[in-house]
Amino acid sequence: MIAAISGSGRLSPLQRREALNGYFAIMPWLLGFIIFIAGPMVYSLGLLFTKWDLLTPPVFNGFANFQRLAQDPTFFASLGNTVFYTALAVPLQLLVALCVALLLNTNIVGQNLYRAVIFLPSQIPIVATALLWFFIYSPTNGLANAIMGGLGLPQQRWLWDIHLVKPALIVMTVWMFGNAMIIFLAGLQDIPQQLYEAAEIDGAGTYRRLRHVTLPLLSPTIFFNLVIGIIGSFQVFIQVFIMTDGGPGTASMMYVLYLYRIGFEELNMGYAALLSWILFLIVLLITLAQFGVARRWVHYEGERDG
Repeated sequence: MIAAISGSGRLSPLQRREALNGYFAIMPWLLGFIIFIAGPMVYSLGLLFTKWDLLTPPVFNGFANFQRLAQDPTFFASLGNTVFYTALAVPLQLLVALCVALLLNTNIVGQNLYRAVIFLPSQIPIVATALLWFFIYSPTNGLANAIMGGLGLPQQRWLWDIHLVKPALIVMTVWMFGNAMIIFLAGLQDIPQQLYEAAEIDGAGTYRRLRHVTLPLLSPTIFFNLVIGIIGSFQVFIQVFIMTDGGPGTASMMYVLYLYRIGFEELNMGYAALLSWILFLIVLLITLAQFGVARRWVHYEGERDG
């Protein structure tokens, strides 16, 4: 490839050395990808048609895993819970992150302090965050019920209520908006100030500047946060595992938690491999669909200049 760019059929000693240095530089990542990602993915394709408990050799069982999938109510429950969680948690978190980023992008006294304080909760380890919110939702002496009592509202069981457990988890997820907020803030600061000045001269108010200047120029950042948020929400595991373990019943059973149970509690790696590939295909299709729809509303700098 380098030879084609240079117009010559041979590499010069300098080009050959640069090419070798490049291959050596990516070799650790490439080996890690082949050994720990690509290799297991290819191997898992064969496991789709086997029953394997990790202790004995895999046993071929044909399409038994697929037949179980079609009759597995917990699979459909976990997929439905994950879709519900994603459909609400991701848009709400992005909306809150964008609103806070807009507020922190204004010139106010103590701006850096506010940014640090608001961003700090998102840097707490997820295990600590899950434990914190577990105590907040405690039905006996939790902060959530203390606030409800202060407002004269009835006490709730939160994580122990089949109707409230998913909204409770969504509220906790929205609270961890710091990472998306920082990305939004970086995107806002990249918007040329001259465009706001021109819009203000044309008589555009705050709302029109937001709609016609800020949001279109921020659309690549919104799109990035949306894609990352959806991928992450389909892989939610730690907080659910610690706080509810999928309960009560299957009300908060998320897809990856169910996959974990099948693979490492039930020791059925063949069925777990099938669940993993279904998750991979779902996330892939959603991501491809997002990229297809993005052409209609995402505006990039180069396209705008062209």
